[in-house]
Amino acid sequence: MADRSALPTVLGVPPIAAVGLAAALTAVGVLVDLMRLGNLSTVFTICHITGCVLAVIWVRRSGLFGPMVQPPLLVAAAVPVVVLAAGSPRPGQGVAEQLLVIGAPLVNAFPVMAWATGIVLVLGVLRVALQRPVNAPSEQGAAREAART
Repeated sequence: MADRSALPTVLGVPPIAAVGLAAALTAVGVLVDLMRLGNLSTVFTICHITGCVLAVIWVRRSGLFGPMVQPPLLVAAAVPVVVLAAGSPRPGQGVAEQLLVIGAPLVNAFPVMAWATGIVLVLGVLRVALQRPVNAPSEQGAAREAART
């Protein structure tokens, strides 16, 4: 049970792969929206929420913690990295202006990050509650026997 994803017939991926999937989709969403519109909008929203939900669904049950706490961390890491990589803050700008160029997309991404965090936490808690490990009868008997001695 610890190696299963949310789908009973599908084995889960390692936590690093799940977080990597969500990080890649989030970075693509940030990049597309910043290049296309100059701010974060629909593509970022879809990519970020989809990546985080897929990570929680496909990860092994034993590795749920990382994907459950990743949405705010992804936004805090991906947005400034993509803004700096895209070259938005120009060298002649002051420090305050550079911080505003980097900080504005972070502030605008907060509602999406909050929704993604809420959805992911609900899905993760549901998986923890519904996918409880079941001991085989022989394991239960062995455990009782070990407790007696």
